[in-house]
Amino acid sequence: MSNLIIGTCGHIDHGKTALIKALNGFEGDTTKEEQERGITIDLSFSNITKDGKNIAFIDVPGHEKLVKNMIAGAFSFDCVLIVVSVIDGIKPQTIEHLEILNLLGVKNAVLVVTKKDLVDERELACKLLEIEEFTCKYNFDLKFSMGVSIFDESSIEALKAKLFSLEANSKKEENFFRYYVDRVFSIKGAGTIVTGTILGKSIAENEKIFICDIQKEIKIKNLQVHDEDVQVANISNRTAINLSGIDAKDIKRGFLISKKGYLRGFKTIDISFCALKDKFLYHNRDYSIYLGSRKIDAKILLYNSEESLTKGFASISADENIFSVYGDKIIIRDANSTVAGGVVLNPVSDPMKKSQKLQLLEALHVKNIPKAYRVLLDAHKKGLGLISSAQRFALSHQEALANAKELVGCFVDERELVIYPISTKEIIYNNIKNIYTKNQFALLSNASIKLRLKWASEGFIEIVLRELLDERFLVKDGNLYQNADIKDDFKNSIEQIVLKRLEEEGISPTAPYNIYDDLDLDRIIGDNTLKSLCSKGQIIRIQHNLFIDSKSLSKLVFDMKSIIKKDGYVDISNFKELYPLSRKYLVAYLDYLDNFSEIKKIGDKRVFLHK
Repeated sequence: MSNLIIGTCGHIDHGKTALIKALNGFEGDTTKEEQERGITIDLSFSNITKDGKNIAFIDVPGHEKLVKNMIAGAFSFDCVLIVVSVIDGIKPQTIEHLEILNLLGVKNAVLVVTKKDLVDERELACKLLEIEEFTCKYNFDLKFSMGVSIFDESSIEALKAKLFSLEANSKKEENFFRYYVDRVFSIKGAGTIVTGTILGKSIAENEKIFICDIQKEIKIKNLQVHDEDVQVANISNRTAINLSGIDAKDIKRGFLISKKGYLRGFKTIDISFCALKDKFLYHNRDYSIYLGSRKIDAKILLYNSEESLTKGFASISADENIFSVYGDKIIIRDANSTVAGGVVLNPVSDPMKKSQKLQLLEALHVKNIPKAYRVLLDAHKKGLGLISSAQRFALSHQEALANAKELVGCFVDERELVIYPISTKEIIYNNIKNIYTKNQFALLSNASIKLRLKWASEGFIEIVLRELLDERFLVKDGNLYQNADIKDDFKNSIEQIVLKRLEEEGISPTAPYNIYDDLDLDRIIGDNTLKSLCSKGQIIRIQHNLFIDSKSLSKLVFDMKSIIKKDGYVDISNFKELYPLSRKYLVAYLDYLDNFSEIKKIGDKRVFLHK
C-alpha cells in the first residue's frame, strides 16, 4: 500500500478540522478543552484508504500561540493542505504557517478555499485566483486548487478524489530508521505506546530500536498503522509503536528513536540559516529551536558577525544533546515569533579552528563532500572515520567510500572505513622503526602494533610493514616481524631476556602484558615464552597474572617458614614486617604456601602441621 501524509495549515476558524471530519468522519477536537474552546490545541491524526492507497492527515492548530504544536507535525508532511476561508482570505497565521512550511522545505501543496456556500461562483473564482497568487510567493508545487463546503457533499467527494490521485510522496529511503515521538501514553495491558512518522527505513515487529535521548535500547512489542496491527511499518506510515521494558513517563514528545550506533548527540551543532523578511538573527541570543517534533532552548552564535545577520552560518549551543543529521531542517523562534529557518550542516561537534570550521561549512553548504573530507582531515591528522558519514553527511558507507576515493594524497581503509592523510604514514613508519632500533629483540605482529597506535588501522600499518620488509629492515616469521639483523637463536634469546627481567624484579614482578609491552613482544609470543620457562622450572606461576623466578620464590618460602618457626605462625601482619609488599603479593604468596604438606591454614594464619 502506498502512503501519503497530508498536513493542514491555515488560520484559526478557517475550517481545517471540520474539513478533515467531512473527508473521513474523524472528530479531531477530542479533548475537553478543545471542545469547550472550539479550537484545535494539539495535533490530531486520521486517515482515509482507497484502492491500495492510504492518506494520513495531520491536522494542526491554527492559533498563533500554538505554532509550536503546528511545527511538531509539519516536519513530516509529504504535502500541505492549505485551508483558507473564502470570507476571510489570507490571515496572519496562514502566512506564518506558509513561512514555516517553506523553511522546512515542504514543496507539495494543495489549496482548498472553504465555506464556498457563502459566496457566489464569480466571487469564489476571484478569491481562488487571489489566494493562488499569494501562495506562489512561497515556491510551492501547487498540485491543484478548489473551493469546497462541508455542507456540499459533492465538493467534498471531488476533493477526496483529487487527493487520491496525488503523487506527492516526498520522503526518500535513508541509511537508517528514524522516528520522532509526537505522542506518548500508556494503555493498561499493553504498556507504553509512542506515535510518530516512520523516516529513513522501515521497522518490523520484535526489532530492537534505540531511544537516543536516554541512550536506551528497547524491543518493539507491536506495531499499528491507523489502528491495524502490522508486521512492518514503512516510510511515511503514521505508526504507533508498543515498546517493551520502558515506562511512558521516561519518554517525551520530541525524543528521537533510531537504531543503536548510528547517531551521536552533541550540545553544539552548526547550521546555515536564512531569516524571514524584515527579521534578523542576533549573535549570542537565546532562541527556541524546533527540530522534528522537538523544541530545544539554545543560544545562537553567529560566525560572521557579533551583532546580527539575515543569513549565514551559525552555531547552536544547548544544555542538552542534539541528535541531528546533515540536511535536517530546523525552525528558529523568538518567543511567539518565527525568526528564521536553518539547515543542519555539521551535526557532529569537532575540535577545530574557526577558520577550518568556516571552510567546512562552506563546503557542506554546497554539498561538496570531498572538500568537506579534506577540511576534516586537516583537523583529524590521525584518521577520519567514515562510519559516522550516515549522520555527518547523510551518506551510506558505499557513498562515503566513493567520495573518499576522490581524494588525492590519502589512504582509504575500506575494511575499517577510515581515511588517513598519506603524510600520517610517516608517524607509523617512525614509530615502528624506533621500536626495533631501541630493542633489537622486538617481536611484534600487526595487531600488537595497533595496540600501541590505537588510531591506526591494521590496513594502514600493513602498508608501512611492507615498506620496512622491502627495505630489509624487518623480516617476517608467520605473522610476526623481527629485526633483520638478528641471526641468533631468537626464541632462546627472548626467553633469556624475559627470565632476566623477572629475576631483576624479584618478589615484585609486573604483570605479563606490561612486560610484553616493555620488551616489545607480541602477546602470543610472550605467553609461549612464559610457558616454556615454566616447563623448565625457571619461573613459577603463582596466579593468573603473577609469575616469579624460582630462585626468588625459594628464598621467599624459606623466609615464610622461618617466620612460623619464630612466631608460631605467619599471616599478613608479620609477613609484611619482613616484606613490605602490597596486599596483592602478600595474599598470593601466603596462598602458595598452602601447597606444602607441612603447612596448615587456620583462619588467616599458616602454621606447621605437627604430627
